Amino acid sequence: MRTLVAGVDSSTQSCKVVIRDAESGALVRQGRAAHPQGTEVHPDHWWAALQEAIEQAGGLDDVAALSVAGQQHGMVCLDDSGEVVRPALLWNDIRSARAARDLVEELGGPERWAEAVGSVPVASFTVAKLRWLAEHEPENAGRTARVCLPHDWLTWRLAGAPDTITTDRGDASGTGYWSPATGAYRTDLLELAFGAVPALPRVLGPAEQAGTIDWTGLTDRTGLTDRTGLTDRTGTIGQAGTAGRPGPRGPVRLAPGTGDNMAAALGVGARPGDVVVSIGTSGTAFAVADAPSSDPSGAVAGFADATGRFLPLVCTLNAARVLDAAARLLRVGPDELDDLALQAPPGAGGLVLVPYLEGERTPNLPEATGSLRGLTLATATPAHLARAAVEGMLCGLADALDALGLDPRRVLLIGGGARSEAVRRIAPTVFGRPVLVPEPGEYVADGAARQAAWLLSGGTEPPDWAVGHPVRYEGAPTPGLRERYADAAARS
Repeated sequence: MRTLVAGVDSSTQSCKVVIRDAESGALVRQGRAAHPQGTEVHPDHWWAALQEAIEQAGGLDDVAALSVAGQQHGMVCLDDSGEVVRPALLWNDIRSARAARDLVEELGGPERWAEAVGSVPVASFTVAKLRWLAEHEPENAGRTARVCLPHDWLTWRLAGAPDTITTDRGDASGTGYWSPATGAYRTDLLELAFGAVPALPRVLGPAEQAGTIDWTGLTDRTGLTDRTGLTDRTGTIGQAGTAGRPGPRGPVRLAPGTGDNMAAALGVGARPGDVVVSIGTSGTAFAVADAPSSDPSGAVAGFADATGRFLPLVCTLNAARVLDAAARLLRVGPDELDDLALQAPPGAGGLVLVPYLEGERTPNLPEATGSLRGLTLATATPAHLARAAVEGMLCGLADALDALGLDPRRVLLIGGGARSEAVRRIAPTVFGRPVLVPEPGEYVADGAARQAAWLLSGGTEPPDWAVGHPVRYEGAPTPGLRERYADAAARS
C-alpha cells in the first residue's frame, strides 16, 4: 500500500489541499475553499476553509503526514487562554506603513535592520503590525500573550492547541524579529516595536515534527458555530462520520510547515542558481542561496528557506490582480484579455501602465496609486490597454528580478498569473531572457506536501519528486520598454 501525504496552502484568497504519493509526488486528489476578502480576517475563517478543502480532497483517512504553508507576515495575537485577540492583520494591510518607517528610524536606519535580521521592515512585516497594534489598540496589545503567523496557528490547531506553538525558520524570517544569519529571535527588536515580549513559537528544523493531528481536539476546539456562525465540519477530517477518532492508518504526523514563498520553492523544485518569479496576489522574485543576504536598501528581503538554506526575495504588491483589474475595466474574461494583449504591438505603442493599484512594497510606496501614461488617439484601444497592463505588471517584476543582483541559471515563472498565455509570451521580452514555465500546479501546497514526505523519510534533503518538463518561452527584448516604464513610475 502506498503512503500518502497532504499539503495545505492557506493563502490570502483561499485554502488548497493536495494529497500526493509520498515517494513519487504523484497527485492523488485535491480540494479548495475560499477565504473572505479583506486585509484583516479572523483566523476561524481559515480553520473553516481548511476543513472544507479537506472534505473536498476526500479526507485524511489514508494520509500519514501533513504540512501547512501559509501567507507570510500575518499577525495572529492570542490571549492567555489561546483565544484570538482580534482579527489577524494580513501581509497586504498597509495601515502599518508609518509604524514601519518609525521603526527603521528608531533603530538607526535601514542598515541596522538589514544587519540584524536580513531585511528592512515595511508595512507587511509582522514587527510593523505589532507596533501599529501597540499604538492604536493598546487594550488589545495588553491582552496579547502570544504572537504567531497564519501557518503556525493552523498547525497548532491541528495539533489540538498544545501549550507550545511551533513555526519554521522560513516563515519566522518574515517577522522582522528573527535572524536568518544567527537562527535566533531578536527579542530586543520585538520589545522596541511592541513594548513587551509575548511568547513566540518554537522554531523547528526543516524536517522536524511539530506534533500529530489531535482528532478529539479538532472536535472539541472548533468553536465555529458558537463564535462565528460557520458550519462545523470536523467530521470530514477523520473517517466519514467518525470525527474524534483517527483514520485507519493511525496518527497523522505534522511537519513544521513554512511560508508560502518557501513552500513554492520546494514545490517547483528550485535549486541554488534558480530564480523563481511568482505571479499571484502579490508578485515575487526569489532565489535559493547557500548564504544569508543583507540588503540595506530594503529592496531584497533576506529570508530563510524551508531546507536550511536561504531565500533572498523581492516582493511587489501588485501582480495577478492587475490583470483582473484590466479585464474588469475592459469587460472581458481572462482569455479575451490574453487575445487583446497579443494583438497590440510590443511596447503598446508607448502606452505605459504603472500598476500601483494598492500602493506598492517594492519600491516602498504604500500610499501610491496607479497611473496610465502615453495615452493618445492611436493607443486608446482595448488591445493597447490590455498589453500595457501585462507589460506594466511584468516590468514591476523585472525590477524585482534585477534587484536580486543575480545571473540566474534558470528563471522559472509560476503562479496563477503564469497561466496567462500573454504573460508567458510577453515575459521574455520584458525580462530580457528566456523563461521556463513548469507544468501547472498548486506549487505552494505541493511544496508543503513535499515537506510532509520529507518528515516521513527522515533524509537530509527533501525527496526528489518529478516536477515535469517546463516549457521554454523566448522573445527579443522590447526596445525602450523598461526605460519608459521607469520614467512613468518615477512620475507616479
